[in-house]
Amino acid sequence: MEKTSKGKVFVGMSGGVDSSVSALLLKEAGYDVVGVFIKVWQANFLPCTWRDERRDAMRAAAHIGIPFTTLDLEKEYKEEVVDYMIREYKAGRVPNPDVMCNKYVKFGGFLTFAKEHGADYIATGHYARIRSEDGKHQLLTGVDREKDQSYFLWTLSEDVLGQILFPIGEMEKSEVRTFAAAKGLPNAEKKDSQGLCFMGPVDMEDFLKHYIKCKKGEVRDESGQVIGEHGGAMLYTIGQRHGFTTLKQSPNDEPYFVIAKHIETNGITVGHRDPRTESGKRDAFDITEVLLRGSEYMFGGKFSVRIRYRGELHPAHLEKIDGGWKVKLQTALSDISPGQSVVFYGGDTCIGGGVIAGK
Repeated sequence: MEKTSKGKVFVGMSGGVDSSVSALLLKEAGYDVVGVFIKVWQANFLPCTWRDERRDAMRAAAHIGIPFTTLDLEKEYKEEVVDYMIREYKAGRVPNPDVMCNKYVKFGGFLTFAKEHGADYIATGHYARIRSEDGKHQLLTGVDREKDQSYFLWTLSEDVLGQILFPIGEMEKSEVRTFAAAKGLPNAEKKDSQGLCFMGPVDMEDFLKHYIKCKKGEVRDESGQVIGEHGGAMLYTIGQRHGFTTLKQSPNDEPYFVIAKHIETNGITVGHRDPRTESGKRDAFDITEVLLRGSEYMFGGKFSVRIRYRGELHPAHLEKIDGGWKVKLQTALSDISPGQSVVFYGGDTCIGGGVIAGK
């Protein structure tokens, strides 16, 4: 950890090993630590897991010997994560709920609560690092490249970064597990959570059908001929191969891919080519909601971009255009999905990001 001054830290404890080890490391480093379980909104048709997760977090806190409390952020999660996700799918875009969860819940509502209750910092079990020098705060990738979560943290401002600690950012996941076992943490061998932030594994199509009135629509080929039926245009992603029906299919037919969505008319166009491959590549795209930490990158500055979690880094530069910003890539890429985050890196420093524009 970069910070050396001690103080009161509220640690977001999810019940998993990463946040538990974070809390223990901070206590051993001399901080006044409080464990906080964040309770969020859950759909009534999904398995209710928060009580089990809170129990695991409470047991870890008791083992560490720190106070423990529960923070209710149901309203913030529903409005800023779930409603946002539904709204984006309705508009034909592919949202990134984990980014919004970090921005508005973990480093929004939780940070506000902690500061109101006397905390100097908040901490989480994210695999990322913060470097603070001369009053400036930079977000760095986690040492464990396979677990690095800086992609989901690009929206955090310098001011917010100055109030955060990432205790396990310098560790490999294997080290975290070994440390937890050596210290006798009750969740040392607990499996990592998967899926959406707080929700876990979710069948997105099934989830959306509870909140979006989906109507069946026409599937057309590239010549405009109706060849089948689908369950609702907003449910599909570009390049998808399944979930719609086409006429005259046989085992020997070439597969169809979704190559276009028409939200206004509730239609999709399919073809025998994957638009995410060569024919669908782009070397430039517009972005919105841009955040940059570092003036040297503002106009024409060169850096690398990542367009999906754990995706490769690609050289690029940013240009200011009328009404917004444009990312220009050195090499054309496929599968650039409107609504997804594009995150900027200068070496191991995450310098910001934006949201891919379009429909």
